[in-house]
Amino acid sequence: MNSPIRWFARLGQGGAIALLLLVTACQNNTSTAESPAASASASPAAASADGPFKLGSLMPLTGDLAQYGQTMQDSINLLVDTTNSCGGALGQPIELISEDDQTDPAAGAAGMTKLAEVDRVGAVVGAAGSAVSSAAVDIAVRNQVVQISPSSTSPSFTDRAKNGDFKGFWARTAPPDTFQGDALAQLAREQGFNTVAVLAINNDYGNGLLEAFVPAFEALGGTVVNKDNPTKYAENATTFDSELQSSFGDKPDAVLVIGYLETGSLILKSAYEQGLLGGDTKVLLTDGMKSDELAENVGKGSDGQFITTGVIGTAPSAGGPAIDAFTKLYQEKFNRAPNVYDPNSWDAAAILVLAAEAAKSGRGADIEAKLDEVANAPGEVVTDVCKGLELVRAGTDIDYQGASGTVDFNAQGDVVGSYDVWTIGDDGKVKVESTINVGG
Repeated sequence: MNSPIRWFARLGQGGAIALLLLVTACQNNTSTAESPAASASASPAAASADGPFKLGSLMPLTGDLAQYGQTMQDSINLLVDTTNSCGGALGQPIELISEDDQTDPAAGAAGMTKLAEVDRVGAVVGAAGSAVSSAAVDIAVRNQVVQISPSSTSPSFTDRAKNGDFKGFWARTAPPDTFQGDALAQLAREQGFNTVAVLAINNDYGNGLLEAFVPAFEALGGTVVNKDNPTKYAENATTFDSELQSSFGDKPDAVLVIGYLETGSLILKSAYEQGLLGGDTKVLLTDGMKSDELAENVGKGSDGQFITTGVIGTAPSAGGPAIDAFTKLYQEKFNRAPNVYDPNSWDAAAILVLAAEAAKSGRGADIEAKLDEVANAPGEVVTDVCKGLELVRAGTDIDYQGASGTVDFNAQGDVVGSYDVWTIGDDGKVKVESTINVGG
């Protein structure tokens, strides 16, 4: 790439990772003994206001979410290349420092520690998974590093923000699962499902979406048949026989599978092998499995057709004012269509760059103070990041509206939007059939 991107050693390389994990463990123990205010003010290695703007990324380049994390990282790289081609930020090229969180909370905590305290970045795009962001966010807040996740959708972040845990250093460009739970409930009722069983990954993402779906579905007159004892599976599980028998056993109208692509593919393949698919019980899926790789991963049945043909699910829509321009730029660069959270990754990085320019500083505390100013009204609406930088340098207030949506943050750092209803076609590719609008 043309921009000066620094790639540091990946997590997992011997003693370095062991040291980072030790540092993280010690700091986590320390933080429990201090008040949040004392921890935040102690900022051991705050980014400098001078010099190049250091932007970090914390993405799952390996692990269960790698199919998403790799393309999300590409989107961040593209944003940095694009802004560096029009002058960068603070009069210098942006310096991007990237870490692999391995879809693992411990690795994510270690990566955030390195970014905040060794690299001294002012802001981080990431993580992807909610469990990883949960492990990283306290480290970011303590070091006054702004963290914007493109895809961590657990409702717990909203609750913690309301409690004042994040002090403005957390935001996300994907809406929380309280909204997706509503969209799933609406979709289930539109499909005529009166009874649904839930099979969910046992982590922040799965539990948060489960807790959001149940009351939303009940409010629409539906029944969650395993509400009192929902079926859950471990993140590292490889066999699902008992979980499938439990969730399909009562013959509900549908089973809602809340999971990620890797384990979710194994679940659907096992369900087919057990003869649980193709009958009266249908399958509902979530955004964590929206991928063109799903059909190939699960495979074809005895009839030669993809097993997943016709499954339906929801995922946050990528339909902001800048989606066409982003898609064109992305396809020209990578010769493929953007993945599900790629527009959100582009927007997260763009907002951080614009906020740093508005603050005339790469320090996290200064960037945090400018997030709403560049992302929310009032201001001149702008969808092009280079145009936005030009206006900010001229002293003009802007309202950035991006590829994933208008990205207006509320007091908890949440955005609201709409959800795509997606399915798998006969060709094994994801198709969007309709949209469900969800308010916040």
